[in-house]
Amino acid sequence: MKYLKRLNREQLQAVKHTEGPLLVLAGAGSGKTSVITCRIAYLLLEQGVPPENVLAVTFTNKAAREMGERLEELVGKTRREGVIVSTFHSLGVRILRQECRHLGYKPNFSIFDSSDQLGLIRQTMREIGFDGKKITPETIHWKISTLKNGLIQPGDFKPHFSDEAELLVARVYPRYQKQLKACNAIDFDDIIMLTVGLLQEHPKVLASWQERFRYLMVDEYQDTNPAQYLFISLLAAGSRNLCVVGDDDQSIYGWRGADIRKILSFDADYSGCRVIKLEQNYRCSGNILKAANEVIRNNPTRKDKTLWTESGPGNPIHLLVAADEEEEATTVVERIATERFRRKAPYKEFSILYRTNAQSRAFEEQLRVENIPYILVGGMRFYDRKEVKDALAWLKVLANTADEQSLLRIINFPRRGIGESTISKINSWSLEQSVPLFEALGRIEDVPGLTLTARQRIFDFHNLLKGECEVFANGRRLADKARDLFTRLGIEAELMASMDDRAAAMRKVENVEQIVNSLAIYAAKSPATTLSGFLERLALMDEDYDKKDNKEHELDAVTLMSLHSSKGLEFPHVFLVGLEEDILPHRRSIYEDVSVDEERRLMYVGITRAKKQLTITRCLARRKYGKNEERVPSRFLVEIPDEMISHQQGATAQILTAEENNMMAEDTFAKLKAMFGE
Repeated sequence: MKYLKRLNREQLQAVKHTEGPLLVLAGAGSGKTSVITCRIAYLLLEQGVPPENVLAVTFTNKAAREMGERLEELVGKTRREGVIVSTFHSLGVRILRQECRHLGYKPNFSIFDSSDQLGLIRQTMREIGFDGKKITPETIHWKISTLKNGLIQPGDFKPHFSDEAELLVARVYPRYQKQLKACNAIDFDDIIMLTVGLLQEHPKVLASWQERFRYLMVDEYQDTNPAQYLFISLLAAGSRNLCVVGDDDQSIYGWRGADIRKILSFDADYSGCRVIKLEQNYRCSGNILKAANEVIRNNPTRKDKTLWTESGPGNPIHLLVAADEEEEATTVVERIATERFRRKAPYKEFSILYRTNAQSRAFEEQLRVENIPYILVGGMRFYDRKEVKDALAWLKVLANTADEQSLLRIINFPRRGIGESTISKINSWSLEQSVPLFEALGRIEDVPGLTLTARQRIFDFHNLLKGECEVFANGRRLADKARDLFTRLGIEAELMASMDDRAAAMRKVENVEQIVNSLAIYAAKSPATTLSGFLERLALMDEDYDKKDNKEHELDAVTLMSLHSSKGLEFPHVFLVGLEEDILPHRRSIYEDVSVDEERRLMYVGITRAKKQLTITRCLARRKYGKNEERVPSRFLVEIPDEMISHQQGATAQILTAEENNMMAEDTFAKLKAMFGE
């Protein structure tokens, strides 16, 4: 039981409470992952619970992977493999693969990504006579996604008759869902909605999974939306051995459906629930924690807790006032360069956090001027690049010929002289005759209005597909098969011919090569390799930074990211920039929620990313459409005790004396207090 000795009193209490509902309120940096992994180890090693009876659910693949690795260190590989450590969506797919026959799907169903979904929605809108100009497919996609996250089925949606977009959704949604099922496909939002529906409508299925998962743990519980809440509630209703871990003060995803009320009311929803608070912080210095506590206590609806540390007060918080965004960026970059020189600190210890991605421009430009390497979180992901999606579409069709969106994508990639008119005629005939598109290609002689040349090209393409389906029928040597496929198709030649810039074309070719590399890595790690399994893994990938797969993380580089992206990370030196009204808090949030509670939680998250030094910046003016506008300091600055802050100015203000600096600071805070109160 050595693993228990490194836990503090509250952590140990959470680990040993194994029967009945448990709410663990885990403040920032309080060691919640250790609690979850040690609790699982305690169940397995001390309580004798079979591994297959334990389920741990979190929100990201990165978090699930880290949790699994730490659990393996505690209990060994064999026991760890029996425990399900999963994201909500991966868990949903696991259940659907085994039970989808109850819903009329085949187990090899495809999972459509955003591009596939938009293509299908665009097609559906055309079929009912909408061109997508006034109301875009993206708008309809977002509204359908919102409905699914609220578990609203097509037949249950009641549009507002004054809302043209909702009226269109009411027509598109049922057709879109019918088309998905015809392709033996689901979209990302279906994963939870269909799983919940399955468990609700089939009591025997629910009972079997409740019996399987006797001990359930949910990480980051404050981020659950209503669908995820119901999903986990159904599974836990049998044993009631549900432990949820989270922090209401870090609930920052309300805009994507997270419902903070679920964690706030958990102890009321589950009778006999025990509540344990983890308040000892192992990350930040005392001053940083005090600032975070003082800011967040202004939110009226929260679970009371106060973070503390044994590490001492540390450095004061720096408040940098700059003339404009250019000086803000210049001064921040100069501070980074100076700290690197003085303390020999690597660049990777520094992070610049902002409220909106648009704020990164000035910092990126200045870092480039100073030749300082940086990582920008939020750029286009590898699997979103066109050449990658085109190549993957081939693999998707070979795994599931009913995936018509992917089939339409590859029918003329690489180019084989099949024009849009030919494709449109085949697709229309397929829809009119209720014949799957793949079958329609095999019956090309029945499709009217095609030339002999077009028929021959379709015939050749269909035969090519049939042959490749046979090649990929088993999971052996998938990487070799994919490499040979891409070579036979001539994808490299197609990409090289499509661009005048040879270097840029080569980068695209290398991206396609990386698909083969990814397949090889997957095959090496997965004993039961299947093409469907590989594609499922890609479909469930999120936007986390993956230190193992992304070589940028091996660089010694400054990290630039939004506050939303920073959650769960930590850096010795943090620059929290743009502390002005309309930025943090954001103008949209101010209009939507006068209390700006979620914006304050964002501020709290930003503060608690810093381990040793926190620097906050604001500007006196910023450009808007090319013109300078005066800026009002953020109301959150008033909430940090003045005695904890070291007031500093940018380059243009450094001619002021110390007395003048103090007067400026006092005047600023006096105005803020007059505006927003004490």
